[in-house]
Amino acid sequence: MSTWILLRGLTRETRHWGRLPEVLREALGSGELLLLDLPGNGEFAHGRAPSAVAGMVGFVRDAAVQSGASGPFCVLAMSLGAMVATDWAQRYPAEIERLVLINTSMRPFSRPQERLRPSAWPGLMEVAAHWRDAPRAEREIHRLTCNNTDSLGADLDAWSEIRRSAPVSRGNALRQLWAAARFAAAAAKPPCPLLILSSRADKLVNPACSTKLAAAWGGEHREHAWAGHDLPHDDPAWTSEQVRAWLADPQAHGVRRGVS
Repeated sequence: MSTWILLRGLTRETRHWGRLPEVLREALGSGELLLLDLPGNGEFAHGRAPSAVAGMVGFVRDAAVQSGASGPFCVLAMSLGAMVATDWAQRYPAEIERLVLINTSMRPFSRPQERLRPSAWPGLMEVAAHWRDAPRAEREIHRLTCNNTDSLGADLDAWSEIRRSAPVSRGNALRQLWAAARFAAAAAKPPCPLLILSSRADKLVNPACSTKLAAAWGGEHREHAWAGHDLPHDDPAWTSEQVRAWLADPQAHGVRRGVS
């Protein structure tokens, strides 16, 4: 029975997964889910975030061991978390059984303006300027990352409470951003089955990043038609179904697209 590790992205924590864990658990039917925070976020908000992805990999590996879970692990990760998962799989291949990467980007496959859309810069500056104003910062994050606004009010209440109960420092946010900007994956594909999920309407990261990554590594690629950067928030059912279908066809390879 495999253990699935879930890793979120920049300044986000396990509570930001929302409904995804329960929907994914139902779709998988078996296996354990282990939700881990990156250093500087959530449970570890009091600590100092490393300024390099490699340091985050070491932290997450230790956290997995301390949890008592046994590998090799399947990892579902998005954005910065997906960079951590990729580096983990490339440097310690015996520890990773499968990878699902969501709306990520990395050198040398994508250009800087693709990895972070210039149109998102003003919104990110707004978040930075009002970092300690939870409702205002979270509203702008929601605008940048989510296209599903059906639960906007509840989301903002929940996210603001998360920010108040486990605040990520501005310094940790900057170190995570610096780590993400500098991260370069090895050219060779991680030696495990790979599924890449992306959102065609991602306002933060150009979906071309996922397309290029899938083409370079021959990974299976499925694209959502309308979701934003936070695909697990916008459509947890679609996200989980892509993983279930992929697992039912573990020998699949190449680039295939399933559009919602």
